[in-house]
Amino acid sequence: MIRPKNLQQRLTVFVLLPVALLLIGMGFVGFIYARNSLLVQWREAAILRLQRAAHQIDMRLARTKDWIRFFSEASESQEFPLLRSWAIEQLKQIESVDHVHLISDNGEEINEKKLDEHRSVMGQMIPGSHKDRTSRRMMMRRFHSFRIREITPPRYDDASDHETVSLISDLNDENGRSLGRLEVVLDFDVLIQNIRDSGWWQSNKAFLVSNEGRIFASTISDQRESLSESDDPLERETLKKMKTSFYGAIRGEGHPPKEVSGFYKLQEAPWSLVMIAPGKEILSPIVRFRSYYLAVGGGFILLIIILIKFVTGRTVASIKEVSQAAERIARGDFDQPLPVKTQDEVGELTRSFNTMMVQLEERIRIKQALDVAMEVQQNLLPLHAPQIRGLDIAARSIYCDETGGDFYDFLEIQRHSAPCLGIAVGDVSGHGVSAALLMATTRAFIKSKVTEPDSIAGSITSVNELLAQDTRDSGQFVTLFYTEISPGTKSLRWVRAGHDPAIFYDSRSDKFKELRGHGMALGIDPAFRYQESSVEKISAGNILVIATDGLWETQNQKGEMFGKQRLRTLVRQHAESSSDVILEAVINSIKKFQGSVTQEDDITLLVIKITQ
Repeated sequence: MIRPKNLQQRLTVFVLLPVALLLIGMGFVGFIYARNSLLVQWREAAILRLQRAAHQIDMRLARTKDWIRFFSEASESQEFPLLRSWAIEQLKQIESVDHVHLISDNGEEINEKKLDEHRSVMGQMIPGSHKDRTSRRMMMRRFHSFRIREITPPRYDDASDHETVSLISDLNDENGRSLGRLEVVLDFDVLIQNIRDSGWWQSNKAFLVSNEGRIFASTISDQRESLSESDDPLERETLKKMKTSFYGAIRGEGHPPKEVSGFYKLQEAPWSLVMIAPGKEILSPIVRFRSYYLAVGGGFILLIIILIKFVTGRTVASIKEVSQAAERIARGDFDQPLPVKTQDEVGELTRSFNTMMVQLEERIRIKQALDVAMEVQQNLLPLHAPQIRGLDIAARSIYCDETGGDFYDFLEIQRHSAPCLGIAVGDVSGHGVSAALLMATTRAFIKSKVTEPDSIAGSITSVNELLAQDTRDSGQFVTLFYTEISPGTKSLRWVRAGHDPAIFYDSRSDKFKELRGHGMALGIDPAFRYQESSVEKISAGNILVIATDGLWETQNQKGEMFGKQRLRTLVRQHAESSSDVILEAVINSIKKFQGSVTQEDDITLLVIKITQ
């Protein structure tokens, strides 16, 4: 498979190659069309030449036949002896007629002389020799049937020292008995003289043959007597088609064909004219055209290559500069903007690249600032869960952006002279830097207020009053679940400020309980007063799970939510395990459920297990 590595290769493969193939294809189709057109034209011209030549022979034969027919039809006239003698004299005067034989029924040749009008009136002749009397009787008899029985093939005549052809006619009486025959001998060379003088006969391989293929005359010097003796498949195919068609043309083997033949049958004799011409000679114009086309096409393709290299050279150089600049930017070098050299699309690309470089540098600075903010925010979260006797704690936050709005914190405080562990889990509306800033502010307010000697409801109320002053114009708010666990007194107290209830699981009774309570999100109403809820008796094996809504609202590829039921099932399945195992089991299950779907919200999860 072709894989171009640069722009010039792509232009060559996807522009030059299709153009070259198109030109070659068009040339091939044009060559085939022109070749077929030339063959059709040659066929028509060859058949026309053969028809004209055959017509010339037919005219000589037809003239001879007409006088033979006149000789027979003279019986209808009162002066038929004189007319017959005159017809024989007219036959002898035909250019191609060598001599005329009138043979009686007993085989004697009648030496008929021209009758003189002064010595013969109404068919009477002066008595003479026996032959004269025979001639007179023969001339005085009427013929009632006549036909040309045979046209003999050319044969050598010793008396005339050339080839002759005979037209033999039977003469019958009224009862059908033979009275004799009339034989008109024609000079074969004179008969076909016009053909031999023609240009096509001299320049091509040509034959005058019988309809069975016997050769009478040809332009080749071999000793064959018939076309059927030839080893040439074209000659044999021509002979085969002559038996079924009056005329035609046959294409030989090869592309272009080595030879092409044409034939035409005579009307006045059972003969055919055959002409065979070399295919290269017929197709020489198109062969020359093909050579010129290949030369011009090759030069045209070379010119295209040069033009592509010239036109795309500067474009490729400019794009290469952009590529090198991109590599410098990848290394952090933003000091060298590219010069804009043209006003075309490449120049526009360079300007856009320079603009992108400036914006990218600014975004990198923002990204670096966000990385610092993320690091700061991550440092705001507890590095480790506190080690408190009787409690097994695990916690984690997973942000969908560099910075997030979820947070959690642990506070070791004294409440009513008893050590307590304060746990805060919050979720700021929105994402990004603004949520991170509000999260940091909320965390600071909580740390400052819950350490004061007041109830936890009063502390959260004070946090709400402070936070509402910062969020009243922004419309942001914070949901919070704050709880305090006293290991000594085995008590659990909490305040819920618009956050989803925590899940409390008693492994002994295998029952789940949601830690609810009345309270709206922080930062909405500064006058709102929060209420405290509590569980007085907690025991070993109890598990407290606090999370943000990003956990159970996680969706898979089908649009289904993870839900709280899956969370409860995982807690029940791993109730005998440590809090770290429970937390990892939940996180892994969420990732598997989510699959390739992008995380849309921050996820925070805390697991507190009572161990004694």
